[in-house]
Amino acid sequence: MKKLIALLTVAGFLTFGISNSLLAQEENAQTNAAQTEQVATATETAEMATMETAAEAPTFHEVLKKQFIDGGWGFMSVVLLVLVLGLAVSIERIIYLTLSTTNTKNLLANLETTLNKEGIEKAKDLCRETRGPVASIFYQGLMRYNEGLDEVEKSIVSYGSVMTGNLESGVSWISLFIALGPMLGFMGTVVGMIEAFDAIAAAGDISPTVVAGGMKVALLTTVFGLITAVILQICFNFILNKIEGIVNDMEDSSITFMDMLHAYSKKN
Repeated sequence: MKKLIALLTVAGFLTFGISNSLLAQEENAQTNAAQTEQVATATETAEMATMETAAEAPTFHEVLKKQFIDGGWGFMSVVLLVLVLGLAVSIERIIYLTLSTTNTKNLLANLETTLNKEGIEKAKDLCRETRGPVASIFYQGLMRYNEGLDEVEKSIVSYGSVMTGNLESGVSWISLFIALGPMLGFMGTVVGMIEAFDAIAAAGDISPTVVAGGMKVALLTTVFGLITAVILQICFNFILNKIEGIVNDMEDSSITFMDMLHAYSKKN
């Protein structure tokens, strides 16, 4: 009898313990599931908020387009045309000047070697086949070699002036576009101010909402005109620097070229 009671007692304790363990596990599982669901919900909410923010934030192109339209298509289109034409001329000049740049040290070294070993005619061929104004000036000088060194020097000076003019061709147009950009912007400013005063006169009230439209047109045209001038001014200074470098190279190499011809004429 005692053994039976003891077995029943042990069985009761075991059953109670297993039940409590199962209940605890079930509660933990429910808690973990709830926490996972909360994390997933929070993550989904954050992702949706991020997507909404990204969808609402306008791109730079959209902002630029909106400001261009708000500034008034009339003056803004003219300012844009000035910018496009100025950039077109600048790009053409930059390409031309880049192609006109010559490694004069290599050219002079090759020319001296060819002149001493193969004579004037081969030196002419070398200059004819080399790209750039420096080689063209050398070729014109070699063409006058039989007429004397004085004629060679005059030819170099004259043709150097022609090549300098070719290098500077089109630069005045860039200067014109640099001046036109801000001028058109200020003209748009004046027009916007006139529109603002007309709105004040029509409404009979000086309030921000009345003058906002005209003031916005005035400010936007000025800003775009100044941006145009800044961009073209950078291109203009770069082009002037390239021209100055090529001209200095022409003058320096011409002196070396004349010394080379003097030495060649003494040997022959």
